[in-house]
Amino acid sequence: MVKVRGKKVALTPSEYVTKDLVGPKGKRGGIGKKKGLKKKNGPVKVGIGKAPKKNVTASEDSELGEVQGNEVILPEIRFSDAPPIKKKMWRNKQRVLVFGSRGISFRGRHVMENFRRLLPHTKKESKMDKRDSIAAVNEICEMKNCNKCMFFEGRKQGDIYLWLSEVPEGPSMKFLVENLGTMEELKFTGNCLKGSRALLSFDPTFEAEPHYQLMKEMLMQTFGTPYHHPKSQPFIDHVFTFTVLDNRVWFRNFQIMEEDGSLVEIGPRFCLNPIRIFEGSFGGKTIWSNPHYVPPNKYRAALKKASAGKYINKVQQKIEYERTKPKSSYNLDPSDQIFQVDPEELEA
Repeated sequence: MVKVRGKKVALTPSEYVTKDLVGPKGKRGGIGKKKGLKKKNGPVKVGIGKAPKKNVTASEDSELGEVQGNEVILPEIRFSDAPPIKKKMWRNKQRVLVFGSRGISFRGRHVMENFRRLLPHTKKESKMDKRDSIAAVNEICEMKNCNKCMFFEGRKQGDIYLWLSEVPEGPSMKFLVENLGTMEELKFTGNCLKGSRALLSFDPTFEAEPHYQLMKEMLMQTFGTPYHHPKSQPFIDHVFTFTVLDNRVWFRNFQIMEEDGSLVEIGPRFCLNPIRIFEGSFGGKTIWSNPHYVPPNKYRAALKKASAGKYINKVQQKIEYERTKPKSSYNLDPSDQIFQVDPEELEA
């Protein structure tokens, strides 16, 4: 009989079960007639043929368990069930949730897929319904175990807004995405391996103003792949560049070709027009507001007004021309008509 957790267990005549419980082949307590396996009409009992030797090493005793007389008391946990030793190099546990709202344009969907391929520390989620509140994104991030979020919000079937947020405490930033071009439509010659880490290059302007410093820190934590991330590759072959120009943040992605620093653009490319910075996650008190921001609705209204003004100006010019048009171009001299003869008068 074999004691497992203090109970005597009758084993089936299976060679593999006996090997697993008693010990590996070649050690005491094995299988067969040599080790004391006796067949009877009832259940098969496993016993130890000979008494344990006194010169057995401590390692063998630890593998077989405690020996009491002719019985072996096995340990509660087998060595094959012990969990593997995990590496503790992945300390930066940044996880970014990348998803969008319903009604987003095809460019928004494609750029989300581009970032999911470029950033190995991202997770994806199905589109959120427009009727749900924007604050519901915090609950979605909590369910996905993500502490950063890139949420693409689509409006008017063309306008794309990007939210960058630190979940659940904040802060959060709202941008208007302009001049968007995906990797598929740009067709650049550059390329990078999937899962590789990227260098982050920032313009010196990010250190000039406090709101730019906050943007830089948020972009670093969102786009920076953690060191030793399980899904990342252990090398760097492309660069993310962030440049401030015309009160906007311009994003470019370049491949590192050679060690001398030659670069080839990969894509995607877009421009972020900052709108506001909030104290909380997807809401809260407004920390900073962009005074140069013009909503896209007002911009389109100004273009329509300018095009309508062209027609109005054209009509006004025509009316003014008819009003100021002279009746006679210049005064004629009557003496010039002396030698003019009508042909009908000559025939008469």
